[in-house]
Amino acid sequence: MLTLLNLLSAVALLVWGTHIVRSGIMRVFGADLRRVLSRSIEKKLMAFLAGVGVTTLVQSSNATTLLVTSFVAQKLMGLTPALVVVLGADVGTAIMARILTFHLSWLSPLFIFFGVVFFLSRKQTRVGQMGRASIGLGLILLALQLIVSAARPITQASGVQVLFSSLTGDILQDALIGAVFAIISYSSLVAVLITATLTAAGVISFKVALCLVIGANLGSGLLAMLNASGSNAAGKRLALGSLLFKLLGSLAVLPFINLLAPWLDKMPVNDEELVIFFHVFYNLLRCLVMVPFADPMAHLFKRMIRDDTEAEATLKPRHLDRSALDTPALALVNAAREALRIGDVLELMLEAFSKVVHGEVREERTVRRLDDDVDVLYTAIKLYLARMPKEDLSEEDSRRWGEVIEMSLNLEQAGDIIERMSADVADKSLTPRRAFSAEGLKELEGLKELEALHEQLVANLRLSLLVFLSRDLASTRRLRRAKHRFCILIRRYSHAHVERLHQKNVQSIETSSLHLGLLGDMKRLNSLLCSVAYTVLEQPDDERDYE
Repeated sequence: MLTLLNLLSAVALLVWGTHIVRSGIMRVFGADLRRVLSRSIEKKLMAFLAGVGVTTLVQSSNATTLLVTSFVAQKLMGLTPALVVVLGADVGTAIMARILTFHLSWLSPLFIFFGVVFFLSRKQTRVGQMGRASIGLGLILLALQLIVSAARPITQASGVQVLFSSLTGDILQDALIGAVFAIISYSSLVAVLITATLTAAGVISFKVALCLVIGANLGSGLLAMLNASGSNAAGKRLALGSLLFKLLGSLAVLPFINLLAPWLDKMPVNDEELVIFFHVFYNLLRCLVMVPFADPMAHLFKRMIRDDTEAEATLKPRHLDRSALDTPALALVNAAREALRIGDVLELMLEAFSKVVHGEVREERTVRRLDDDVDVLYTAIKLYLARMPKEDLSEEDSRRWGEVIEMSLNLEQAGDIIERMSADVADKSLTPRRAFSAEGLKELEGLKELEALHEQLVANLRLSLLVFLSRDLASTRRLRRAKHRFCILIRRYSHAHVERLHQKNVQSIETSSLHLGLLGDMKRLNSLLCSVAYTVLEQPDDERDYE
């Protein structure tokens, strides 16, 4: 039992090591890797090589597929080059498996030692994140040694032999177990490495190992489908393409395993290296054969999965790329871009509110629908930022994280205020003897005041979004002055309204509570929009110097 626990812990250490390497590389080179992928779409050869190179660095074809899926979902990359990149990613993960099986055990303590030194001493810098990746590489090499050590006594343990005796050479059963193994470990690379190690230890036969390798590749395709389940039609097409390419390769090779295994087993290479070489050449040949079919496959998938027009009409997050979470600076930019979209929706809400004030009561439904869109975007940003590893953020990134969540919250509350204002005006407009009819509005003295405040709110909203994006000091001071001018206008218009009441203006009396309520709501709305100015002005001087 202890031997089995040692094996499971070694497997878990291998999975954790690949995760640390991937996150460290993504935090240092994440933006550069995305740039390489986005620019390598003109020629199939460049796209294929980009997939190989990026996957070799991040040690996960699944991570590369996530990156490319986000590009396709955002319409930054066509489906055909994306399919070619995914094929290259499969070759990249096979190459990485070969590199990791070299006898590099002496490097493990060096990688871990220097990685810990650099990571702890300069945690928030690029050097520190490279130290993080170094720790991951050391753990991977250490885990492979531990797997070999734990697997040796397994062959002598009767209970464990019974466990592995189920892998009797049933081709389909073994392939499905390999697929499940890849899904559980969240990496076909980990599944292949463990398969090779168990084969070398004599725990499983060579034929079973080949079936597990093919199944692990199929499992990575199923992972891509699971990850793309929440994506749009374009992202689902790419995931389906990745799965179909792997499925076709499996169907082409599995029927010949009984002939292929004895022939390969006669080669003068040990079983561990033979499994890895099979993995490399299987993926290389499969992907090279599939590359010319990327175009017809893309057309086929577009017919199979059509754009959901209803879903396109519903506002959804556009920039919250989950694969960017390992690159905090890029993830914060994505969240900020999504917050700007909330600002655009608020401007549409203010326009619809203006129409409600002018008697178009039906526009109140538009305001409610737009407020629902604001809530959707705000919730998505909140959950996106919550998934970021905040403890690893630099001081500047941590401050920006707070600015984005605060701005998003203020905009969401501003949307609620606009919705309430619109509902109040619509309710009063439907009340007898207090109707805001078109004729009555023209005679209402307070209408011009509301129009002036509305124009100022729209201007302040646009200026606040500019300040949030650029953090420019000149624009920030201008926004602060605009807030003070708005407060002065509110005070002046409130006094003017009371004066009209003193003169016993009939329309002013009938709409007094509504008018004063709108003035108060607009003041709170303006305060929420302009609060970003104080956030920027509170920054340390050394962060504002570059502006």
